[in-house]
Amino acid sequence: MSHPVIFCDFDGTITETDNIISLMKAFAPPEWEPIKEDILNQSVSIKEGVSKLFSFIPSSQKDEMIQYLMETAVIREGFKEFVDYTKVNEIPLYIVSGGIDFFVHPLLKEFGPFKAVYCNEAIFNDSTITIHWPYPCDVHCENKGCGCCKPSILRALSLENHEVIVIGDSVTDIEMAKLGDTVLARDYLARTCEEKGIPYHPFETFHDCINVIEKGVTI
Repeated sequence: MSHPVIFCDFDGTITETDNIISLMKAFAPPEWEPIKEDILNQSVSIKEGVSKLFSFIPSSQKDEMIQYLMETAVIREGFKEFVDYTKVNEIPLYIVSGGIDFFVHPLLKEFGPFKAVYCNEAIFNDSTITIHWPYPCDVHCENKGCGCCKPSILRALSLENHEVIVIGDSVTDIEMAKLGDTVLARDYLARTCEEKGIPYHPFETFHDCINVIEKGVTI
């Protein structure tokens, strides 16, 4: 059997809620809400939409935002045990996030190290926050505006002899799920998998994810 490799989303997957949405609710003016809907219905790209969202927030609030998420973000049940399980079984675990480095790394710090952590980057040099996108879409991506393009990251790695396990919850995970041999999905991603006929396993905790991976199931 080919060796498994795991690609796991962060916001809404490792954490109980989407941290960008949490920050917008706490720090952005009401104008952010229509942009969120545009992102979800895919009328604007993730890259364009998230850039607009953070342009509403002053750079001076960086430390306040980090402190807010460190105090309020909830790590999904079983994540520590899940990370331990991957280490014991020598399963590479990549974190692929549409989130931003200034909160992704602090929230993950106590659980690492991981095989790699891919996320977007915030620049606080100007009056409002600018987002930098170090992992753009490759020539095979049809969306051309993913921000952190998860399928492009998968394609850039040598995965021919691996069973690709994808874990996610949102619009940023749809294209990655299409490349997975085993998909674990919840919330928006689960509904989209249903609509698009992508086979998946539902999950609520990372104990569920361990159970699926232990069975070696690909559906």
